[in-house]
Amino acid sequence: MAAITLPLFPLHTVLFPGGPLALRIFEPRYVDMVRRCTREQSSFGVVAILEGAEAGAAARIANVATEARIVDFDALPDGLLGIRCLGGGRVRVLRRWQQGDGLNLAEVQPLPPSPACALPVEFAHLADLLRDVMPRLGPLYEGLETRYEDAGWVADRWAEVLPLTPQQKLVLLEEDDPLARVAQVAAWSARHSPAAEE
Repeated sequence: MAAITLPLFPLHTVLFPGGPLALRIFEPRYVDMVRRCTREQSSFGVVAILEGAEAGAAARIANVATEARIVDFDALPDGLLGIRCLGGGRVRVLRRWQQGDGLNLAEVQPLPPSPACALPVEFAHLADLLRDVMPRLGPLYEGLETRYEDAGWVADRWAEVLPLTPQQKLVLLEEDDPLARVAQVAAWSARHSPAAEE
């Protein structure tokens, strides 16, 4: 796939393909980016910050990001712009630079989508638990397409809700094999279960 140019939104979090993300927009560079993306129906890249702050210039970012598509926006009670995004495909960041207004841009290489892979029987409990958890995750997850039989989808949703560090989430985002991702999530979820804490 040919390289493309995307505006980047560096964050101290990881967006997964198919996952929701709510953002409060207040910096002028991002207000302009949202306007442009909405007008052109284009996407931007959400990339994890490895070192540095979200405001200003990110000192060091991850090499893999996720395209984000704006699906809704509104004015928040505090007067800021609120947007709701949905994660698209993963991209590899090849090079990055800043516009005059401080907006980060990057030349990115789209990565192949994770192959559909049936959830192995030994991890069926993760899908069952997710069915119980999803309705309690609030408005952000309402209407989200569900694929409880797909190993990669189940792994990505657990990666969003488990109390993992950004570095652990990044490991999962960078992993191409959905079976390896779901196995890693199962290991981490076992550590966070009530039985493991007794």
